[in-house]
Amino acid sequence: MKSSKSPEIKLRPDECIDQFMEGRLKLIQSKDGYRFSIDAVLLSEFVTIRPEDVVVDIGTGCGVILLILLLTKLAGHAFGLEIQEELAAQAQRNAALNGFEDKMGIIIGDIKNPPMIKQFADVVICNPPYRKAESGRINPDQRRAIARHEILVSIDDILRAAGNLLRKKGRLAMIYPSVRLVDILLRMRRFDLEPKKVRINYPGLQSGARLALIEAVLGGKPGLEICPPLLGQGNFSI
Repeated sequence: MKSSKSPEIKLRPDECIDQFMEGRLKLIQSKDGYRFSIDAVLLSEFVTIRPEDVVVDIGTGCGVILLILLLTKLAGHAFGLEIQEELAAQAQRNAALNGFEDKMGIIIGDIKNPPMIKQFADVVICNPPYRKAESGRINPDQRRAIARHEILVSIDDILRAAGNLLRKKGRLAMIYPSVRLVDILLRMRRFDLEPKKVRINYPGLQSGARLALIEAVLGGKPGLEICPPLLGQGNFSI
């Protein structure tokens, strides 16, 4: 990861521009606040994207997932929903920084009531908060706290929003702690989201599972594919 400054895009004093993917991707991020993690990259590699798919990333943060999909998987149009105005502003500038102003839009809004028309997305993707609101220490940085704990949104809120935004047979892709895998699979079915593909992430060959990548289909038929295990950070290193 390299950091640089850009004369074209205005940065705030607490921001920098980082380069990834051998310079193909540039991202405005906070120097010390919320920054994207490898989880977002693993999810972008896992999700099934077909040419010209309309993709919605709910809780998009700085927009990294959408940018990777536009760069590597030929998504048609990408929309990011983000409730925090500071992060939404980063995502908007990142779209411009990478030349995707015409294909990537950022919408400020609440996942509980998305300001988007229903049934217009082919794919919904989400890297949700992993921890329940009452569990563990809450980070004093509000942006990090919201990203890690279910403070503003619950997993049911996310699944309900995905079900409303997806076309019939549309796909939802998520990444979630492996210890909560049973919980997320059961909850998906409550919202007519049938789990179709799962890949488990392990830190190493001698380690227990850490994360689960899940793809579900709205109104899909039963039948779950268990993919080969994913070790470490896969093909990407931050």
